[in-house]
Amino acid sequence: MANSERLRAIVLRRTDYAEADRVLQLLTPKGRRSVIAKGVRRERSKLAGGIELFALCDVVVRSGRGELGLLTSSRLVAFYRHILEDYDRMQFAYSAMKLVARASETIDEPEWFSVLATVLEHLDQPGVHRQLIETWFYFHYSELLGDEVNLRVDVTGANLGADKRYMYDESEKALRPSEQGNIVADHIKLMRLISAKPLEQVAQIGGIDSVIADCWLIARQHSAV
Repeated sequence: MANSERLRAIVLRRTDYAEADRVLQLLTPKGRRSVIAKGVRRERSKLAGGIELFALCDVVVRSGRGELGLLTSSRLVAFYRHILEDYDRMQFAYSAMKLVARASETIDEPEWFSVLATVLEHLDQPGVHRQLIETWFYFHYSELLGDEVNLRVDVTGANLGADKRYMYDESEKALRPSEQGNIVADHIKLMRLISAKPLEQVAQIGGIDSVIADCWLIARQHSAV
């Protein structure tokens, strides 16, 4: 007898199948799910409106004979339409979804859902600095892959000092003391907060315009995307 489960989900990928069906890759708090949505491309399908991209969905999935489940119900919980109004935010949303889709194929952790849901929610808020959102994502993406950025010691093993200047060493994946370096105490403090705190809290921090671009570049270099 087939079992059904109700889940919150984010659609990672939609692939047309047969005449009117779609195969969906869903990210849920219980891990990834591959499902087929029967007849969803027909004009009067009741499923179509509940499986949008850039959205949080409520779905019911019935287990099938193999790995592919059957989508029996779908409803939009939140549609982040403002992402579509900003090209840079939309492009990053696609990029984040693609990175999570690839990473979760090998590391199927429930935390991927929380990270991606948080990113989409904040990308939908124009008042939240885009580079801050991206930096938060890259740091947490790296952490879930087991490659957390080291913000405690430099490449020599010495504690990071408030009165020193640093540069990011891509080969060592750590900060290296350098008199010509542009990374100072304010950068390190912000990166530590981004790494340790929920994005909701970090988004309340003001006065980051002078340092966030450097932090963003380190986050990208560290995650090697």
